[in-house]
Amino acid sequence: MNDRSTTLKQFVLSLERLGNTKSFSSVTGLIQFVLDIVAWSAAATMALLMRSVLQDVPNIGSLAQDTLLRALPAVVIIQAVTGYVVGIYRHRWRYGSFDEVKGLIVSATITTIILLLLRFMDRSPDAFPRSAIVAGGILGLFFTAASRYTWRLAREQLRRPTELTAQKLLVYGAGEGGIQIVNTMLRNPNSPFLPVAFLDDNIATHKLSISGVPVLGGRETIAKVALRTGAKTLLIAIPSADSKLINEISEVARDARLEVKILPAVQSLNEYTVDASEIRDLTDEDLLGRHRVKINLDEISQYLVNRRVLVTGAGGSIGSELCRQLIRFNPAELIMLDRDESALHELQLSIYGRALLDTPQTVLADLRDERAINELFKARKPQVVFHAAALKHLPLLERYPHEAYQTNVLGTAKMLKASQQAGVEVFINISTDKAANPISILGFSKRIAERLTADFAFRSGPGKYISVRFGNVLGSRGSVLMSFRDQILKGGPVTVTHRGVTRYFMTISEAVQLVIQAGAIGSTGEVLVLDMGKPVNIHDVAEQLVRNSGKPIKIEVVGLRIGEKVHEELFGDGELDERPRHPLISHVSVKPIDQTSLIENPEDSRQLMIQLLQEQ
Repeated sequence: MNDRSTTLKQFVLSLERLGNTKSFSSVTGLIQFVLDIVAWSAAATMALLMRSVLQDVPNIGSLAQDTLLRALPAVVIIQAVTGYVVGIYRHRWRYGSFDEVKGLIVSATITTIILLLLRFMDRSPDAFPRSAIVAGGILGLFFTAASRYTWRLAREQLRRPTELTAQKLLVYGAGEGGIQIVNTMLRNPNSPFLPVAFLDDNIATHKLSISGVPVLGGRETIAKVALRTGAKTLLIAIPSADSKLINEISEVARDARLEVKILPAVQSLNEYTVDASEIRDLTDEDLLGRHRVKINLDEISQYLVNRRVLVTGAGGSIGSELCRQLIRFNPAELIMLDRDESALHELQLSIYGRALLDTPQTVLADLRDERAINELFKARKPQVVFHAAALKHLPLLERYPHEAYQTNVLGTAKMLKASQQAGVEVFINISTDKAANPISILGFSKRIAERLTADFAFRSGPGKYISVRFGNVLGSRGSVLMSFRDQILKGGPVTVTHRGVTRYFMTISEAVQLVIQAGAIGSTGEVLVLDMGKPVNIHDVAEQLVRNSGKPIKIEVVGLRIGEKVHEELFGDGELDERPRHPLISHVSVKPIDQTSLIENPEDSRQLMIQLLQEQ
C-alpha cells in the first residue's frame, strides 16, 4: 500500500472516531440527508425520462423540465419528513449498516404511496405519471441503498489490516468458525493477521470468495497457496476439529514451512462468537486429543446454583479447574480447601484477579486433621462437596503406602463422615482409572475410597454420594506430557517405560465438565466412568513431541515401574459399560466396604488395603 492510501485510511479512521462525537453527528446527518435528496431527485428524473422514451413522447426535454419543476419539491419534502419520522435522519441506525436497510424500505414505500395519493388528486395535464412514481420509488430505494453500500464497502476496505502492519494468514476451514474469525480480522485495522486465502476439503466451497477472501483449494494445495500468497502462518479454524485432523493438517503445514495456529474448541458457534484474541499457538494437547463435551446446563444448575459448594484439593490441577468452572454457576458460596497455601494463592488470583488470602473463600487445612474438617463443616455447612484432594504419584506411593492410606483412604472417610453429619446434599469423590482392577498402592487406595463412598451412600439418608473415575488429564502437574516436555527442554533423552504402553487422555477442562455433569445425573452409590476416548500409545506421543520440537532427541525405553500396567482399564472385572443418561458417562455399581474395618495406624498399610479389597 502506497503513502497516499495509508493517508486516506488514517483520514477515514479519524473521521469515524470524530463521528462518535455529538457535534460531528449532526454534520454527518446533514450530509446523509443531502445525498438522499440527490438520489431521489436523480431517481425521479430517470423514471420520468424512461417513461417518456418508452411512450415516445414528443418534446421530452421541455415536458420533463416542467413536470420535474412541479414534482421535485414535493418529492424532497415528503422524503425528508418520512425519513425523519422513520428514523433514518435521527441516527437510529449506523449509516451504511444492514440494520438501516429496513428503514430505507419503509421510508421509500411510504414516500411512494403518498406521492401516488397526491397524483390521484392532481388532474393537471403535466402531472407526474403514476408509472413514473412507482419506478421512481424503486429507483430511489436503489440509489439510497447503493450510496450506503458504497460507503460501507469503502470503509471496510480502508479498515482492513495491510501487508505492512499484519502477517499474511491462510485459514483452513471455510465453515462458520472460519468465516467468523476472518470477518473479525478484516474489520480490525490493528489485527496482527491479514487473511489472504481460505482452504477447505469441501470441493463445493472451492472458487468461492468469502468477504473478499478466496477459497483456493483443500489441504493438498497448502504448500502451493502459501507460495502463491506469501503467507507464513496457517490457522486451523475448525473449533470442532479432533486430534487426527489437527495432526494431518499441521504435518502438511509444517512441510510447507508454515507456522500453525488454532482456534479453541467451543460448545456451539450459535451461542458463542469466535474472537481474534483467541487465536493461539498449536499445543501438544491439541495434537493428542480434543474431545467436544456437551453438558446439560439445566441439570447442572439445579444442584449448584445458590448452593454452598466445597472443593477439597482446590489448589491441584483438577480442583483448581473445578473451582474456575463452578464459579460460573453462581453458587451461594465457593469454599476452596487445600493444605498448600501457594496453590490457594494462585487459584484465588486466577478466579478473582486478586489474592490477599484474607477472605473466607480459601481454607487452609489438611484432610487428616479430623477436628479442622469437622469445624469447617459445622461453621460453613456446605451443601455440595467435590472431593478432589488425594496423593496420586504412583512411584512415590509405592515407597510410602502409609501416606496413601492416611490421605486417600482415611482422609476420604473423614470427609464422608463430616458430610454425613452436616447433611450434605451431593458428595462427589474424584477417583482414577487405576482403581479398576488395581495392582498399585494408588489403585488400592482409590478403589477403597470408591467403596467407602458407596458405603456412606446406603447409610447416610437422603444425600447423594457418588464417585467419578477417569484417566490421565492433559497438562496436569506431574503428568507424562509435562515430564516429556521437561526432558525435551533439557535436551533429552525422553524416557518411556514400555514401547507398547497406552494411556487414556482428556483435557482438564473437558474432564471437569463431565465431573460436574456426573454430579447431576449420578445415582447414590454409583461410580460414574468418563469416556476417555481411545487409549494413546505413549511411545507414539513421545515421538510426536520430539518431532514437534525439531530437536535430535533420543527416546529410551526404561521398563515398567512397580504397580504400573501396560494398558490401563476404565472398568473392573464384572463392571458393565452402561450409559443411560449421557453418551460420555457410564454408570457402574460398586460393592460397599464397611468403614468400621478401617484401622487408624496399621503396621502394614499395603497389606491392609489388599486384605480389605480381598475380604469384602
